Amino acid sequence: SLCCADAKESVTPLLEGYVYQHNDTHHFCYTNTRVPQWHEIWTRMQIRVNSSRMIQVTQVDSEEKLEGFGIWDSISSLLKEKLNDTSIDVDLYSNKTCLKVELLEAGTTYCVVLFRRFDPKLFLVFFLGLLLFFCGDMLSRSQLFYYSAGISFGLLASLLILVYMMSKVMPKRSPVYFLLVGGWSFSLYLLQLIFKNLREICKSHWQYVLGYLLLVGFVSFGVCYRYGPLENERSINLLSWALQLLGLLLMYSGIQIHPIALALVVIAICTKNLDYPLQWAFAAYRRMQSARQRPSPPRLLTEEEYRVQGEVETRKALEELRNYCRSPDFSAWAAVSRIQSPKRFADFVGGSCHVTPNEISAHDQEYGLGVVFLEDQFEEEEEEEEEKNE
Repeated sequence: SLCCADAKESVTPLLEGYVYQHNDTHHFCYTNTRVPQWHEIWTRMQIRVNSSRMIQVTQVDSEEKLEGFGIWDSISSLLKEKLNDTSIDVDLYSNKTCLKVELLEAGTTYCVVLFRRFDPKLFLVFFLGLLLFFCGDMLSRSQLFYYSAGISFGLLASLLILVYMMSKVMPKRSPVYFLLVGGWSFSLYLLQLIFKNLREICKSHWQYVLGYLLLVGFVSFGVCYRYGPLENERSINLLSWALQLLGLLLMYSGIQIHPIALALVVIAICTKNLDYPLQWAFAAYRRMQSARQRPSPPRLLTEEEYRVQGEVETRKALEELRNYCRSPDFSAWAAVSRIQSPKRFADFVGGSCHVTPNEISAHDQEYGLGVVFLEDQFEEEEEEEEEKNE
């Protein structure tokens, strides 16, 4: 119990913004009592450990694990890189995060600080996911994206192939062999270690890095060129769905507040799938607007209005016909040769009525409509002729 009490007393609680300096192996724990707010969607919380010499930092989830390490904790501690400047990401929703700082050399001093800051990388991850989700259909048919993704995948896969080849070359009883055959965790750890020290590797061994990139890049391009871009519609659909799914995962991982991340993912899915219904609704709205702007149907004429309009139009048409027959453009001889009663036609052109009294009577007996108008017109024309003769 005394040992446990000493172990508990050696654990230093971490507070945000405070700098802790030590020169011996020490344990630190951060207890989260703050609920994440909506404006912290791209906020990252980190524990920064900076030392004068090489140290080893081990992260665990509770104080009990600081003293007792299992077999997997021991293996992971062996795989931890030994750096003099390291950062540990802390989940905003984690209850407690503990770490153990071990000194590898005597006389080493180090400082530990916990802080929150806006991380532009999270925003870039979210924006990349948004781009992949909404442009997945277009990217799956793009040749530039096909070759770029193929070369990038070849560069990453070649590192895993190197690990596999090392596992074949290593002796079966070597302790390193068990680490190599440990699976994807060790391979991903190597990739993470390489990326963290990429700047130093490029400075020290830039010739080898350049040669590796050119060789693997040309090989990957050759493989992509050999098989060519996707042409089958189902293969293109599968690639498009994979890009959209990857985009959703990046969108969710790029936002630290889980409810907001889930809400934005749902909104993105609804926005993409509601594209056609929105177009249909817009088309229906335009039809309704055009139907409202159409002119109202014309009002039907009454019987009296129809009779008056018929009289006016008939007089107008007859007068236009007379004027045309009197014009120089009219061929009188050709018209006279084709009609049966040239004298009646001449009288009509001179101003007489176009129907005779007998025709009016026959029409009245057969139809009984419009007779009054014709008789009045005939009488008016006879009176005009008599006045002219007088």
